[in-house]
Amino acid sequence: MASERKFVTENIRRVLLKEYLMSRVGRAGFGGLDVQRTPMGTRVTLICERPGLVIGRRGEAIKSLTHAIEENFNFNNPQIEVQEVDNPNLNAQIMAEKLANALERGWHFRRAGHSTVRRIMDNGARGCQVIISGKLTGQRHRTEKFKEGHIKYCGEAKLNFMHQGFAAAKLKPGIIGVTVQIMDPNARLPDEIDIIPPTAEPTPAPGAPAAPTADGKAEEQKAAEAVKELKRAAAGEAPEKQKKPRAKKKEDEAAPAGPQGAAVPGEEKKPVRKRKKKETGPPATEAIIPAPTQAMTSPEPKPLAEAAEKKEPEKKAEPAEEKKEA
Repeated sequence: MASERKFVTENIRRVLLKEYLMSRVGRAGFGGLDVQRTPMGTRVTLICERPGLVIGRRGEAIKSLTHAIEENFNFNNPQIEVQEVDNPNLNAQIMAEKLANALERGWHFRRAGHSTVRRIMDNGARGCQVIISGKLTGQRHRTEKFKEGHIKYCGEAKLNFMHQGFAAAKLKPGIIGVTVQIMDPNARLPDEIDIIPPTAEPTPAPGAPAAPTADGKAEEQKAAEAVKELKRAAAGEAPEKQKKPRAKKKEDEAAPAGPQGAAVPGEEKKPVRKRKKKETGPPATEAIIPAPTQAMTSPEPKPLAEAAEKKEPEKKAEPAEEKKEA
């Protein structure tokens, strides 16, 4: 048998078991069923409003029920556990059966529907919907809905938080179906958000200095780190360019100054730098530097001396000419 068929047959067997228990345990208030397969056998958990009626005197009722389940439904070693419902007014199956019994006893469908919704909401449910369908007032079938509060119709919220129960009321015009849907009062929907208010910080005394909190210190550290990163980003390639000439200077200082390359312990660093600059410096700078100093200093006194020599022979020549004329 394929795996799909196994699932289908197993679910059909569980549905038939649920209908059988609803008919057998109707007076006790059937509230639900849970079937679990264990290594020791099959555990059947029965949820009801009055567990005493299910167990019976000295456990006779539950023994007969266990024997019937084993024979009719072929469960391996069934073990029935009975649990009592905490709040029957919040159990959808129990409320559907109560509404169906009220309709069978002659209640008007509107009165029964509104009273059921009111009872469910008074017990703390977040939402409730009651659907009654069938021949309510005439020969035509119709549906009436009674709802209040918050209701989910689809999605994961419906699967997790909406509990559904169904029951049938047998009347003279026909069968009336009753469906009750209740939202769990502890349901937490995905759109609900809790906003936690900030804690009030203690106000310091007027004369005392304000002590920095842990959050303030953390923020200051983050701000300092951000400033450092910005400075590094602004510097960019500048620090790398400055490091190269510094490394060369250190190599020049560490280089030996002796004739054969051996380091002399008594020598200073300054003369070593001058020698290396003269040897390794470009020749264009040495030719350019002394030329302007000689050209600027030498031509200034020469014109003064030449002017003095020229003036003296002119004065001496004048009296010689006067003697010749005389």
